[in-house]
Amino acid sequence: MAERILYVGPLSLFSRKAEIALREKGLDYRRVLVPFTQEAGYRPKHPVVLQHNPKGQVPVLVEDGFALFDSTLILEYLEDAHPAPPLYPRPARARAQCRRIELEADEILFAPVRSLLYRTEPALADPAAQALRERAGSDAEAEIARQFAGLDARLGGGDWFCGAAFSAADIAMFMTVLWTQRLKGPRLSAHPALAAWYARMLNRPSCAKAAEEIAAADRELSPALG
Repeated sequence: MAERILYVGPLSLFSRKAEIALREKGLDYRRVLVPFTQEAGYRPKHPVVLQHNPKGQVPVLVEDGFALFDSTLILEYLEDAHPAPPLYPRPARARAQCRRIELEADEILFAPVRSLLYRTEPALADPAAQALRERAGSDAEAEIARQFAGLDARLGGGDWFCGAAFSAADIAMFMTVLWTQRLKGPRLSAHPALAAWYARMLNRPSCAKAAEEIAAADRELSPALG
């Protein structure tokens, strides 16, 4: 049996993305939780993470001595090394579409979400600086709502983002949408197809566990979220 270790952060969206994939594939792994606080972030950096990732970021997967960083690379490796059950479609164009939606979740939708991360932190002492980041957050909410409308239209009456089957695209999009809700961003109620998809995701044990663990970590580490 492979020795499989995943280095994760307690409030790392991309760590949870990798964990959902491992759970969906039924792969055993040992989780190593790296130190994190709202004040210092991921400092000091974990030495194994620094050894294998020049950016010093989680997640890092080490399987029988083979190390990978970046959640997208980890998911693609897991699919190649452990193809059943599949998390990507087989046809080349469908697989490319799945990867594109995964990239949209990680880089397009998550871009405005970054402007809401201040909500996990105490208010700034400088009122002008606090007002500036709140204004940026308001602009980000408008962009997130715009993207939600597009995602809602894309889903239509379908259950999943890549056709008839649950896929890596759903995992990635779930984690980013979860972050919008965690950070008190736009509600999903105005987007019924997206809201129904999100409810389906929360009914999957792998995703429900990720959501529960993030909520528990927030209770400990993010008092500003209330």
